Amino acid sequence: MKVDQLKAKNYIIDNLVVIIFLFITVLGFFLSGGIHPLFFLNELSDRVFRNIFLVLSLIIPVIAGLGLNFGIVVGAMAGQSAIIIVRYFNIIGEGPGGIGGLMLCFLIALPLSIFLGWLTGKLYNRVRGQEMIASLIVGFFAQGIYNFVFLFAVGVIIPVTPGNPIIKFDDIGVRMSVDLGMPQDGGMKYALDNIIRIPFMYLVLLAALGILIFLIISHIRGRKKPGQEHSSPWIFRINSFLCALVIIVSLFAIITNSWMMWLRQAPLVTALVILALCLFNTFLMKTKLGQDFRSVGQNQHIAEVSGINVDRTRIIATIFSTVLAAWGMIIFMQNMGTLAVYDSHRNIGLFSVAALLVGGGSTSRASVKNALVGAALFNSMTIISPELGRSFFNSPNANEYFRSFMVYGVIGLALGIYVWKTLKASRDQNAL
Repeated sequence: MKVDQLKAKNYIIDNLVVIIFLFITVLGFFLSGGIHPLFFLNELSDRVFRNIFLVLSLIIPVIAGLGLNFGIVVGAMAGQSAIIIVRYFNIIGEGPGGIGGLMLCFLIALPLSIFLGWLTGKLYNRVRGQEMIASLIVGFFAQGIYNFVFLFAVGVIIPVTPGNPIIKFDDIGVRMSVDLGMPQDGGMKYALDNIIRIPFMYLVLLAALGILIFLIISHIRGRKKPGQEHSSPWIFRINSFLCALVIIVSLFAIITNSWMMWLRQAPLVTALVILALCLFNTFLMKTKLGQDFRSVGQNQHIAEVSGINVDRTRIIATIFSTVLAAWGMIIFMQNMGTLAVYDSHRNIGLFSVAALLVGGGSTSRASVKNALVGAALFNSMTIISPELGRSFFNSPNANEYFRSFMVYGVIGLALGIYVWKTLKASRDQNAL
């Protein structure tokens, strides 16, 4: 009994950030008073499908000891550059609804993001121990180069076709906003999302069934290998109960055709792409390269003594993150439908890091679960915070300021709790 109580206490401490922000989100939902559940769920589903790929791109650098990689903004700019190239040449490609042009964006962004990731990784190896600060500076520096290229070099150094719709009227620089084009005309707007759409509750049902099956299989394997069991039986029961509850609610909504069936249809292919990245991150950690990431993240000196090329491993981790961020930005923009050339990438790193921290991640630990939970909680807060600002201050001008306050507050509080947990673990270890 004492062992279970200790595990329960450790579980609460480990997930303290998630518990706090879940409480804040639920409380904010009721205090705001102006948000209809249907609107909230529609907005939440759109934002999660749009953002989650970018949040998942942060996991590998954390495991490899690089901390929270704010430098994913470099990958985001690589993805935007690919979109601009495809739209400039008006490449539609084969496939329905602009999917050919979207695939070309992924292809163009790949070598560009690999090169930028390699340069960034080389820099991180020169500033060992200060990677997070360096990643912020890298983002600002890359933004300067990006602005120079697309504001000045295009049309002055790089020749352009006069009258191209994405070039400014004086034929110098790319316009502030680039339309991705409508699907029926071969444009990239919703090119991935619109391939297959299914009712949202069907997707929830499938996800809950998959998670429940995964929990049961993991629990059975854990009982066969007690030394590898990481959670107590009551945690397994709670998680299984929650999954079963979601399955029952989904079936009820489907059978009775309740208001939950009025939610926007979910993009199945986008969900499968996200699932593929989750599985990729999970299985990568079981490979030799994944174990190298973990070893380097835990202790670089021991990893080097063990024969691991630490510098090379850190560069590979940075390249993975940059490539995934570039692809995530392309997925993000096809959902938005319009590329704000000089603004879309600015807060990508900040918001993605905040989402990972809300999900229970830290500068030294991150997982797929942290990314998924964090994306849901953080986007819930961004939906609710404007309504809270309006309710508290009775001014529409306070909405965006309150949202920014919540974002920066999330990062500060999460990092503060992480420091507290680290100090507490150190004191407990010294006491033992």
